[in-house]
Amino acid sequence: MKIAEQSNNPYQVNEKGYYGPYGGAFIPEMLYPNVEELRENYLKIMAEPSFQAEFEHLLKDYVGRPTPLYFAERLSEAFNTKVYLKREDLCHTGAHKVNNTIGQILLAKRLGKHKIVAETGAGQHGVATATVCALMGLECIVYMGEIDIERQAPNVARMKMLGAEVRPATSGSRTLKDATNEAMRHWINNPVDTHYIIGSVVGPHPYPDMVARFQSVISEEMRTQLAEKTGTELPDYVIACVGGGSNAAGAFYHFLNEESVKLVAVEAAGKGVSTGHSAATTFLGKPGVLHGSRSILMQTEDGQVVEPFSISAGLDYPGIGPMHANLATSGRGIFRAITDEESLAAGFQLAKLEGIIPALESAHALAALKTLTFNPDDVVIVNLSGRGDKDLSTYMKFL
Repeated sequence: MKIAEQSNNPYQVNEKGYYGPYGGAFIPEMLYPNVEELRENYLKIMAEPSFQAEFEHLLKDYVGRPTPLYFAERLSEAFNTKVYLKREDLCHTGAHKVNNTIGQILLAKRLGKHKIVAETGAGQHGVATATVCALMGLECIVYMGEIDIERQAPNVARMKMLGAEVRPATSGSRTLKDATNEAMRHWINNPVDTHYIIGSVVGPHPYPDMVARFQSVISEEMRTQLAEKTGTELPDYVIACVGGGSNAAGAFYHFLNEESVKLVAVEAAGKGVSTGHSAATTFLGKPGVLHGSRSILMQTEDGQVVEPFSISAGLDYPGIGPMHANLATSGRGIFRAITDEESLAAGFQLAKLEGIIPALESAHALAALKTLTFNPDDVVIVNLSGRGDKDLSTYMKFL
């Protein structure tokens, strides 16, 4: 795994923890020692040869990396271009989330933490956290919104089987935002022995940068694999869904400086951007502070968080990571908003054309293909961030 240096690059984090105007660490005083301990040590620990060796060993032999870069022939014919799928759905646990949880669990052990807390929406991060805690023999508590517990029952069962305690978040919209609130409260009350494994590129610095670095293995592999298949490391487009944005951060990471590569971030429009039932943060939001960092979030005139809505539990979040907020406002990223109906149609299309059932989160990224104009020779990579087993009950309602 390449450990990129912190630099003055406008799309990477700077030494103060900001991506342009976004980022930073807006935290309660009780969390300052924990966050500062992380900030002071994460890059040094990640650069240690022993850490690198253990991380790469587990990614290869436990997660199953590298994941394939698959040329989707029939999907390519449908869009008259060359579509490749980065198969993160084939990772152990069924999604990209495990790349980050393995990295953070190794870091937590080196910091002397023996208890882990996490939040989850779709349940994929919760499963990935429970998995690595079982692997390492650490206590695990996962907070999950009460509504998400109902709509993602298979993942709740998996977490419990892996030995994690799943605690419901019963306030607010009872979804990902509220699970994050509860996980942060838990960490505030247990600062000495507990590490909080944030699942996305959100939260106070250094979390957005740390999570992006662990997920950057995705784009590192993309470049190598694409060169083997086409003779060039650079695609024309990289498309990924964005809730908080960890799979997109990983897919974009090693292309941020390559201006010829169009980076397409796909948000959840829910029932429609203007319906009041949406999670399209960059279309509806404005700058503010949420969960410890300055970013773009959906909020009322007096700064209260607007409840998001999406058929996809993993995209049902009122904010966006500071890296993505900067990509949106700087113009480096192309942002699209996809409705529930459009994502379902794209999920069924992939299943029938390629024999692959995607997670509803990934189906949003696939649906963005219809919103873009391609040349026949364009190389388009869609990051297939997760598999659809967890969403079968939702898909079945629309069969």
